[in-house]
Amino acid sequence: MKQTILIVEDEQRLANLHRDYLQQAGFATECLEDGLLVTARVRESLPALILLDLMLPGKDGLDICKEIRKFSAVPIIMVTARVEEIDRLLGLEFGADDYICKPFSPREVVARVKAVLRRSATLQDDSTFLHLDEERYLATLQGQVLDLSAVEFQLLSILAAKPGRILNRDQLMDRIYNDRRIVCDRTIDSHIKKLRRKISAVTPDIEVIHSVYGVGYKYEAP
Repeated sequence: MKQTILIVEDEQRLANLHRDYLQQAGFATECLEDGLLVTARVRESLPALILLDLMLPGKDGLDICKEIRKFSAVPIIMVTARVEEIDRLLGLEFGADDYICKPFSPREVVARVKAVLRRSATLQDDSTFLHLDEERYLATLQGQVLDLSAVEFQLLSILAAKPGRILNRDQLMDRIYNDRRIVCDRTIDSHIKKLRRKISAVTPDIEVIHSVYGVGYKYEAP
């Protein structure tokens, strides 16, 4: 079965160009141009990857990305004409897997899509070591169930979704406490400490959550 790429682009010419090149590369495609329709569509049927334009009618691409990340780690590539560094960083902080700035060649888009899907497949292969059931908030490590609180499960899920990527305390708090409650940044440290202790009880010789001094935390599977 072909992998489906969801193309979210309000420029019809550009959407058609993405569609044609991706279909030639062996993918199935679906196109949306209204930002208000995207989250519901992804909830209904998860695509293999989302090619998401930043400037959309109805809802901004960054807001869409943030909404989707609350329930899915589906790969997302942001597409935009904004080249300012702050926009690039903001897009990645909201959970985008890659970022393409206009103008670009359609071949570059296909290459980026394939690269992100390869990374995603590698993560899925790692599921024999760590499996996360997000519907039941159930985590198993090497076949053994981890007794995690809801916050600990969310922390592990967020970090494991981006192996090797460093997330700072603010990024983790924004993802976990999206109701904007006031939380001390050291609260994250406390949750990480408990999470590590529970992981260590199952795999005492393997460390998967690493501290990066002065920056934050990252997940790396063995």
